[in-house]
Amino acid sequence: QVQLVESGGGSVQAGGSLRLSCAASIYTYTPYCMGWFRQAPGKERGWVATITSGGSTSYTDSVKGRFTISRDNPRNTLLLQMNSLKPEDAAMYYCAATSTITGYCGSAPRDFRYWGQGTQVTVSS
Repeated sequence: QVQLVESGGGSVQAGGSLRLSCAASIYTYTPYCMGWFRQAPGKERGWVATITSGGSTSYTDSVKGRFTISRDNPRNTLLLQMNSLKPEDAAMYYCAATSTITGYCGSAPRDFRYWGQGTQVTVSS
């Protein structure tokens, strides 16, 4: 059973930074995808970034150049460094994971099997 626990959310002014962490119990011998999604009130859950077990990363256009997804392998932790935050980045952020046979990582919520409980990010203007 995969467990994901997010932390690091909080309140920040526009232009500030936050780093989200996701402690993961992942069987590292299985190729997998890990990612971050976010959901603002009244909106659908949307893709932010993904990283494959091989280390390849992908980002939604609105966060490119500002957010960085990475893994701390010894600690089995997924990270999301968020810089130059904007009010429109405010949302509940979710860590997600799934195994993959092909190595391909999708970007839809339905492509991920395991989810954390979320951590809130608030950005004030």
